[in-house]
Amino acid sequence: MTAPVLALSAVTRRFGEIEVLHGVDLALQAGEVHALIGENGAGKSTIMKILGGFLQPTTGQVLLDGEPAAYRSGPAAEAAGIVVIHQEFNLVPDLSVAANIFLGREITRGPRLDHKAMADAAAALLARLDTPIRPGALIRDLSVPDRQMVEIAKALSRRARVLIMDEPSAALTRREVESLYAQVDRLRAEGVALLFCSHRLDEVARLADRITVLRDGSVVGRAVRGEMTEDGMATAMVGRELSDIFPAKAASFGDELLRVDHLNVAGAVPVRDATLTLRHGEVLGIAGLVGSGRTELAEAIAGLRRSDGRISVRGAPTQIGSPADAARAGIAYLTEDRKEAGLLLDKPLTQNLTLAALGSFGFRIDAAREAAAMADATRDFDIRAASPDMQAGSLSGGNQQKLLLAKTMLTEPRIVIIDEPTRGIDVGTKQQIYRFVRSLAAEGRGVIVISSELPEVMGLADRVLVMRQGRIAGEVAGDAITEENIVRLAMGVAGGAGGAGSTRQDETRKEPA
Repeated sequence: MTAPVLALSAVTRRFGEIEVLHGVDLALQAGEVHALIGENGAGKSTIMKILGGFLQPTTGQVLLDGEPAAYRSGPAAEAAGIVVIHQEFNLVPDLSVAANIFLGREITRGPRLDHKAMADAAAALLARLDTPIRPGALIRDLSVPDRQMVEIAKALSRRARVLIMDEPSAALTRREVESLYAQVDRLRAEGVALLFCSHRLDEVARLADRITVLRDGSVVGRAVRGEMTEDGMATAMVGRELSDIFPAKAASFGDELLRVDHLNVAGAVPVRDATLTLRHGEVLGIAGLVGSGRTELAEAIAGLRRSDGRISVRGAPTQIGSPADAARAGIAYLTEDRKEAGLLLDKPLTQNLTLAALGSFGFRIDAAREAAAMADATRDFDIRAASPDMQAGSLSGGNQQKLLLAKTMLTEPRIVIIDEPTRGIDVGTKQQIYRFVRSLAAEGRGVIVISSELPEVMGLADRVLVMRQGRIAGEVAGDAITEENIVRLAMGVAGGAGGAGSTRQDETRKEPA
């Protein structure tokens, strides 16, 4: 085997007195996809930042073409051909797609920017990704999946020797994921060395030529293609067997807790004539393609979007025109974008936790009560943090999601709507969150779960509503909660597999495929 393009040799990294990496060796070969997997907090992000020039090792070396790497910053690493697609979007909301793709490397004609050349080049990159995003669209107007595609297009424009991808598929639709896989295969064939970090173990098995497993800052396993099953990966990551990742579903439910009748929501994806019910102790799943109106419906119920129709809570008609109205009605919403809309990343954990429930901490905030609430949340939600005074942005993705859950539950809601509960989260933390969702239902609360991952919807939900083109296309329950039935409804394909449960397609809402 030839010398690796990029490598770590006996690398350690300390933050203060805490060592988070312990003598890590890692080698990236040209024309290979090397998967780096591990639970949140295992040290993956630190390794990527060191390889990308954003952090320096405490001890050990970064080797480029077998020699000590000279770069000491992200831009210097990029100039050496090392490009990182970050899990956190690095885009300017008020600039266009084309301007973001070429930011800092603008195409010029004489002393002026050549906007047409940049738009044409951006259009070619987006076409390569098989996405309809317009080069002139503003980033702030794009959905989370579309922003991820722009990040990928921006990386492809750099002509990297080494491409480091941090959860690149976490926000993508199934079609977009297949397009991403095609680009990974293409780059591998062109001799690019790829480091691929993902919590989706099926795509690790699909893409990786080589796998390195990280746990608690140490390498605990290595394998080449075909040597490690998905179950083997999960076991190596968490250090224990992971069986029955989804808790048992409820056998019975209470009375009706929430009713939504003929709700219409304006927007880029208008929701039309949505009707649903939720019972005490029930987990209701909402599935559908990205752009089907799932999030728009949830945000309307939570008072984040204007709507018309009727909402009743515990049988009483309830006017919800704002998040404050929803909170008074006992409705809480966990956003799909925890980094932009869910947490204040530059503020301490305690401030994030209590922000939505400040009224319960007195006219003058009681710091002792806040500290006690943070201690309770750290214990109850297993938030792993060095200090409650650290910034929320310093937490791993899984611990950020736990903090967001703790923040939401501090308001003591009866109805909890969770949008993409485990996006970008490792398998061990997923299991914790699934158990938490079930515990909410066991307490008699009603839970609505929106997810792009069909196994997640099928494993958690007692009943699933499927949305298509802004309408509720149908419902499945019991043994009829299958991938085939859900996909048929989401795609507008007639028929269903049936089963011991029930499948309902609302003919009044059915639209042509």
